[in-house]
Amino acid sequence: MVYVATAIAALATLGLAWFGGIRRLLHWPRRIAKAVLVDPDEHTTMDERGAVRSIQAADLTLPAAALEEIWSPMHLERLARTYWRFLSRCTLGLIRVRYDDDERAVVLLTRPFVLLRFHAPEYEMDATRGLVRWRIASGVLVSRRGYDGDGYLQIEVERCARVDRQTARVHVEVEVANFYPALASSVARWFYKATQSRIHVIVTHGFLRSLAELDLAESVVGRYATPESVDAVPDPPAREPRERSPA
Repeated sequence: MVYVATAIAALATLGLAWFGGIRRLLHWPRRIAKAVLVDPDEHTTMDERGAVRSIQAADLTLPAAALEEIWSPMHLERLARTYWRFLSRCTLGLIRVRYDDDERAVVLLTRPFVLLRFHAPEYEMDATRGLVRWRIASGVLVSRRGYDGDGYLQIEVERCARVDRQTARVHVEVEVANFYPALASSVARWFYKATQSRIHVIVTHGFLRSLAELDLAESVVGRYATPESVDAVPDPPAREPRERSPA
């Protein structure tokens, strides 16, 4: 019960912080690109085992020269950092990310209040696609069934056909897969869907919209900060086309 109570308290705090912070982040003073949400119709599902899959997506239209400038492993790493920065900002600093060599911990203010613990990120990139994936290790918001399993959080970017000679388009997806939420297994699935799941979707939509600024945060780790590190990034595997909602 202590485990469940901690998860509920963390979500309540996150909800209050989000309510106060997300409105401020929904008005960006400088938009270089245009972001249009294009979530799949079934953007959040839970299977019979209780595993959640959630996908939020946007098409980002921007100057072709700007896309060429940021299409690199260094900027992919900065995109990953931008996600965590947005999460912290929209919760007024209550939710923070702690960096270690082999893990990333999403904490409520500080340790030991670890909401989610991830293994160190994996990066893959080629001329058309790039992705960063954090595999789920543990945390208060994770059912023990999901500890060190095949669950992950992933951000993927993919070049689309150009709009015209000066304008490019890139598809951005934030996906959570094989995630076993503690609330769904310990309290009720409807409670998870009404709280943690809904907050995740709204915050992720805010993050995707914020990309219109092209304001990518400096990486804390700087794994791909040097030109020599680019060759260390493997190519992403081919994937089957995924149906998208019309823009």
